[in-house]
Amino acid sequence: MEVVRLSTGYLESHGSASPRLDAEVLAALALNLRRLDLYLQFDRPLEAEQLDAIRDLVRRRGDGEPVAHITGRREFYGRSFSVSPQVLIPRPDTETLVQLALAEARRRAPGGEGLRIADIATGSGCIAVTLAVELPGAEVVATDLSEAALEVARDNAQAHGVTGRVEILSGSWCEPLAGRRFDIVVSNPPYVTTVEMAGLAADVRDHEPRLALDGGTDGLCAYRSLMPSMAALLEPGGWAALEVDVLRAADVATIVTEALGPSTRTQKHADLTGRTRVLSLVVGTGRE
Repeated sequence: MEVVRLSTGYLESHGSASPRLDAEVLAALALNLRRLDLYLQFDRPLEAEQLDAIRDLVRRRGDGEPVAHITGRREFYGRSFSVSPQVLIPRPDTETLVQLALAEARRRAPGGEGLRIADIATGSGCIAVTLAVELPGAEVVATDLSEAALEVARDNAQAHGVTGRVEILSGSWCEPLAGRRFDIVVSNPPYVTTVEMAGLAADVRDHEPRLALDGGTDGLCAYRSLMPSMAALLEPGGWAALEVDVLRAADVATIVTEALGPSTRTQKHADLTGRTRVLSLVVGTGRE
């Protein structure tokens, strides 16, 4: 389809990291087709209003708007999730955290039976909802400071049929969970330094919520805020996983040990690119 070729060239010249893919996704959206249909109907003539619709979407992408915001959707762990400018767009890297959490949960109970799981700073809810779908016997609770993000999370829980099994609470970090204990806790906190924010790709820096990205001067503020509460949140022997930046994984491990005690065991985990992406921890039976 000639319009896809021309759109690809336009997006490439405007800095898209995946111009062909973006062009195909946007053309399919404008024409209400699957991407595959673009090839099955490659010689299909387009009417003027259809071409205008494609040009409008491609122009928005060329101006830096993320494709996920234009489509309102993003795939995560094989499922489609609703997204908005109020939430961090789910990324494949975060699937590493989900895979580790699922493996730990299934080690404890195959279907998650009886497990209590918390997702802190849930954003779109993609982590919490995925865990609830994959572990039908588990109780999942998700928190976030942003009311707008929680609305997206509620929509995703409903869309995937787990509204009754994902409790969504408003509040900062672990505050909404005071007095409760969990077997597993997961979180993808902000870990980009304030200086690094300026160097992010424009479609990230200018369109995704700063609250979900900026980790402060050293990128560690969120972990310092989260860890003291984590000590009261996890059961003895409880397990947690935190998404981290490879450059600061060792610093996060130090923060964890200082907050939870030397009996807490930490382990680094790599994503599919071989970069450290997740730090897991197991709370000792006694904290010193």
